[in-house]
Amino acid sequence: MSEPPIEVLPANVAPAAVPAAHGMTVPQRWFWAIAALLVLLTVVSLALAFSAQQRVSTLQQELVRRQQDSQGQSTEARMLAKQAQEGMRENAAKVALLEARVSEVAIQRSQLEELIQSLSRSRDENLLVDIDAGVRVALQQTAITGSAEPLVAALKQADERLARYNQPRLEGVRRAIARDLDRVKAVGVADLSSLSIKLDEAVRLVDELPLLAVAEPRKAAPAPAAAKTSPRSGAATAAGESAATGWMKTWNDTWTDATDRVWNEVKSLVRVTRIDHPEAMLLAPEQAFFVRENLKLRLLNARLALLSRQYDTAHADLQIAHSALEKYFDHSSRRLVLTSDLIKQVASQSRLVSVPRPDDTLAALSAASAGR
Repeated sequence: MSEPPIEVLPANVAPAAVPAAHGMTVPQRWFWAIAALLVLLTVVSLALAFSAQQRVSTLQQELVRRQQDSQGQSTEARMLAKQAQEGMRENAAKVALLEARVSEVAIQRSQLEELIQSLSRSRDENLLVDIDAGVRVALQQTAITGSAEPLVAALKQADERLARYNQPRLEGVRRAIARDLDRVKAVGVADLSSLSIKLDEAVRLVDELPLLAVAEPRKAAPAPAAAKTSPRSGAATAAGESAATGWMKTWNDTWTDATDRVWNEVKSLVRVTRIDHPEAMLLAPEQAFFVRENLKLRLLNARLALLSRQYDTAHADLQIAHSALEKYFDHSSRRLVLTSDLIKQVASQSRLVSVPRPDDTLAALSAASAGR
């Protein structure tokens, strides 16, 4: 091949323009390749731009749809939140109501438990209250009457009720009752009812007592029996037997009978009595009524004093009554001896004795009522 001719450029042409001028000579195929490549790139760019535009529009639509969905969901969420808030308010009100009812139920339960406990303890408490009231009433009756019988009866009845109830926690009360019962029984208290009966009997006998100033007829002595002969008749009988004469024996018997009759008549006319108080014989017959009534009043005053437990006053009245008996009445009368014995018995048995209080029983009842 021949070398291409060398072209000589003018002096005013720049060196950089040489390649361009030289490029105009590049083969046509390179040009079209580059053009096709550019067209391809343009097409691809357009396609990518279109695709991006489509994606952007799709995204925009999706965003709009999602925004609309979000708005709907937010609206629905607000509605649900509002409903939830209202539900929460309703639930809070229901919870408050339930709490109030639960508190009421708790209060009712506590009251019911207290009621059940009170019902379980009511029997014991009622029994203890009844026993305590009975013992206190018996104590008042004992203080009024001066007799220990009401208190003894109340303590025995309380012990019997506790024995029938058979509650172990009340055994202490039974032991206290037993101790108080022994202490009350050990005290010898005057029986005012029997003493009053004795004084009434003495008052009844006053009307039958013989006075020293009033002579009362005596019964004639019985005729001597055949076996019981007087010393004179015995001496006469012995003399008659020794004389062995019938007329002497008859004369002695007649004389003995006559002398016995005369002696009995003399004894009936004359009475010898020892009088320690001469003024008793100076008592007029019409004053005998007042002596008896005065003695009755003394005995009745002594009876009232015993019932009111004024033992000093009773002893003073009994002493005056006994002095009147010794002064104005016949000591040989059996009724006087009986009346004097009754007055002495009343005076010896009427004494002031304090009945012990059942403090152990009352303390045990209080402790059992308190639940200790």
